[in-house]
Amino acid sequence: MVPRNKLKILNDPIYGFITIPSELIFDIIEHRYFQRLRRISQMGLSYLVYPGAHHTRLLHALGCLHLMQSAVRVLRAKGVEISPKEEEALYIAILLHDVGHGPFSHAMEHSIVEGVSHERLSILFMNQINEEFNGKLDLAIAIFKGEYPRIFLCQLISSQLDMDRLDYLKRDSFYTGVVEGNINSERLISMLNVMNDELMVEEKGIYSVEEFLLARRLMYWQVYLHKTGVAAEQLLIRVLKRAKELFGAGHQLYLGNALEYFLETKVTEADFTPEILETFASLDDSDVLAAMKQWSHHEDFVLSTLSRMILNRDLLKVVISKEPPSEEALASHRHQLAAKYDLTPHEAGYFVFSGDITNTAYRMEEEGIKILYKNGNVRDVVEASDHFNLKALASPVTKFYICYPKPKD
Repeated sequence: MVPRNKLKILNDPIYGFITIPSELIFDIIEHRYFQRLRRISQMGLSYLVYPGAHHTRLLHALGCLHLMQSAVRVLRAKGVEISPKEEEALYIAILLHDVGHGPFSHAMEHSIVEGVSHERLSILFMNQINEEFNGKLDLAIAIFKGEYPRIFLCQLISSQLDMDRLDYLKRDSFYTGVVEGNINSERLISMLNVMNDELMVEEKGIYSVEEFLLARRLMYWQVYLHKTGVAAEQLLIRVLKRAKELFGAGHQLYLGNALEYFLETKVTEADFTPEILETFASLDDSDVLAAMKQWSHHEDFVLSTLSRMILNRDLLKVVISKEPPSEEALASHRHQLAAKYDLTPHEAGYFVFSGDITNTAYRMEEEGIKILYKNGNVRDVVEASDHFNLKALASPVTKFYICYPKPKD
């Protein structure tokens, strides 16, 4: 048998050619858990706002791999020692950083498995893959969990200027067409350095950091927290909530095996055996879409209506304000809806609800982005910047929303 060439080259619409640097990386990419990311959307239901936003978690992970390769090259060229084992561990960690996402990414993170974040699920997946690869992921897992003593390696995976953010801002900008998010990720990477084992940005890169933070703020308001996208995400959460409620009451529902398991079984992180993890791994966007297509014809008014609203993009009206809506306003909308369709107050609550959204481009209370001056001094980017708006970007902005059905003509 002819040996298989595992040092492949992939073509990415953002960066062009991406190389697979080792046979181990190739084998991890080929693993069923990673390939599942082809069927998990990167931006949930954002395609209901931006029709081009159909890209996947797999594309994002491969983009992160490419940027990590660039970061390793840049840092080594500046005299930073990164061993071959550390290099490969970085690639594995960034490839698998999102492997724990469920259907539609963040939209259903706490709906299918309650109280378990995708980061924790990613670790469970990585541990399982590690067993199959006889411990070859040990170092990658330590870096991913932030437990490795070389801090800058962990920061490349998770920080306020990590490879994850550098890819998703640029990629999501490309697929949505929102040009404000089109950061120069390669320029930012070229300005990286390490001092006292921490990741820094050289002084001449400060304007690129400012542009990155501004792009992050704008992308959150225009894309990730777009009011229509927020409404669609909340409807999806409520579809699953209603399905769980009906299923628990003995109603017949169309369900795939994996979706049925998680609707009828409350699973905590401690419950995740390899068998349950395998069941979770079989869940993806298509399971939820197929279920909603069936549920759109269900006799239950709430489940069928919610499902059709998402499938047909007939979404709720969303009103954003600086103050939370009054209980009187919520009660009024619920009463009108209940009277019109003969619903209980509980059922009307699936269609009339409120919440809040918060946008913080930079968190000063966390491990910040540090600017390294030529004389060796180090300052936080907010202190170093002369940009009048950067301090404002570090302040969280919270807005409130109310959702209710649009009046029909």
